Amino acid sequence: MNDQIKAKLEELRAMLQADGGDMELVEIEGKTVRLRLRGACGCCPHAAATLKHGIERALRDTIDPDIIVERVA
Repeated sequence: MNDQIKAKLEELRAMLQADGGDMELVEIEGKTVRLRLRGACGCCPHAAATLKHGIERALRDTIDPDIIVERVA
């Protein structure tokens, strides 16, 4: 499952980079994925929505409905 998560994150990362942002995978622990947002995404007021409604939703829809995404500072 970790390889699937990493592959999907790379796909989503390209979309963030297109908007001047980026993300870094900090850790995958079980079904919890910890990410650090960078660039424009790091200080964006919509960062929480990007994590929960964008990245987490995509991982849940394509890999496992129990995946949780957490933001790491």
